[in-house]
Amino acid sequence: MLMLRTFGLFVVTAIAEIVGCYLPYLWLKRNGSAWLLVPGTMSLALFAWLLSLHPTASGRVYAAYGGVYVAVSMMWLWKVDRSPLTAWDLVGAAVAVTGMGIIVLGNWRT
Repeated sequence: MLMLRTFGLFVVTAIAEIVGCYLPYLWLKRNGSAWLLVPGTMSLALFAWLLSLHPTASGRVYAAYGGVYVAVSMMWLWKVDRSPLTAWDLVGAAVAVTGMGIIVLGNWRT
C-alpha cells in the first residue's frame, strides 16, 4: 500500500511540475495571457511541497521521481500535445521507470 501511495504521489508531483512549466510555455511561445503565470507559479510551488512529503533522503526521492516524471511526460506528450509516441519513447520511459524501481526497491528496507 505504501508503494502505491508513493507512486501516486510521484504522479501527482509530476503533473504539478509539468503544468507549472507548460503554462509559462503557453505564454512565451503560443501568445497566451500573462495571467497563465499565476497558476503556473502556484503549480510549481505545489510541486516543491509535494516533493517534501517523502520521508527519505531528498536525493533518492529526486532520482526515483525522475523515472515517474519521464513516464508522465510521455503521457502528456501523447494526450495534451497530441503527438504520437514512438517505440523509442516507450522504451526510454520503460528504462527510466525500471531505474526508478531499482532505486526504490533496493532501498525499501533501509
